Amino acid sequence: MGILDASMVFFLPLGIDFVVILMTARKPEWFWLYALLATVGSLIGAAGTFWAGKKAGEKGLSRFVNPKRLARVKARVNRGTFVVAGLAVIPPPFPFTPFVLASGALGMNAWSFFTALAAVRLFRFGVEGALAHRYGTQIGRWMKTPTFQAVVGLFIALAVIGTIVSAVMLIRGSRRRSDAVAKGGRDPAVGLE
Repeated sequence: MGILDASMVFFLPLGIDFVVILMTARKPEWFWLYALLATVGSLIGAAGTFWAGKKAGEKGLSRFVNPKRLARVKARVNRGTFVVAGLAVIPPPFPFTPFVLASGALGMNAWSFFTALAAVRLFRFGVEGALAHRYGTQIGRWMKTPTFQAVVGLFIALAVIGTIVSAVMLIRGSRRRSDAVAKGGRDPAVGLE
């Protein structure tokens, strides 16, 4: 789930956060393991996004990130690794994926980026797990209510719709790039390496 949560296509706001909380509420003694696994999964998913950004380069970045948002994303990424990693603490609906993508496209040092990201994600998931460990019985009771089931249904619907929209946008971007290359133009996703 952590891998999908940090990818460019899958969309589920607070998905991995809820998984950490719910799993910890069921088995509180394993809260540290859930936080660790969520961090590792998130890093693997972010690595795929970072690599896609690196391949696209700065010129191809506009294919993945809304041009209106791109200037702000670039400004924050250019401020350094710790600024971008600090953004990883903020839970969704804050859109973190464009920052990972831009970090790869703008040539941020991968080791420093992923080291900082790992520390921040482990902190975030660790705090969530510790709180779920402390309040697990109340969470367990809440999970049995109709309200919880309605919230889960809403998040599933959001995940399906968001994933479809993300996939369509990615496919459209790929087709535009393929059409440009087929017409003899330069591939807009290829950056300077």
